[in-house]
Amino acid sequence: MSIRQVSIFIENQPGKLAEVTDFIAKQQISLRALSIADTQEFGIVRIICEDIDKAVAALKAAEYVHTVTEVFAVELADEAGSLAKVLATLATVGIQVEYTYAFLSTKKEGSAYMIFRVDRNDDAIQALNGAGIHTVTQQEIF
Repeated sequence: MSIRQVSIFIENQPGKLAEVTDFIAKQQISLRALSIADTQEFGIVRIICEDIDKAVAALKAAEYVHTVTEVFAVELADEAGSLAKVLATLATVGIQVEYTYAFLSTKKEGSAYMIFRVDRNDDAIQALNGAGIHTVTQQEIF
C-alpha cells in the first residue's frame, strides 16, 4: 500500500515556495499534505496530491526538477502513544525511518495521517499491518 509522493526541488529564495504552490493550484491539483526540507541554497517540497500523474506531467512540462518517491501512510488515533507504537513496531523489525510528516484527516474526526519514508516499505507495511496498525492507500487519503 505504498503512496506516491512528489518531491520538487526549489531555490531557497523568497517567493519560490509561493511560485511552485501557485503553479500547482493553476493546474487544478489538490494537495493533501506538504512538507519542506531546506538547506541554505535549496529546498525540497514534498507533496501528496490528488492526481499525481497530472502533477508530474505538469511539473515536467514546466521544467521543475522533481522526483517521485514511494512512501506509505499510517492512520493514527488522536491519543497519546499512537506514534510511539508505530515507531516501536518499525524498530522491532529493523526499519530505518528516513523522514516522516503528519497531516489531519478531513474524512475522519479524531484521526491523523503520518507519511513515512523508510528503507524497506514492504517490510514496514507488513509489520505494521501485522501489529494491527492501519496503513492507508492513496485513494483513502482522498
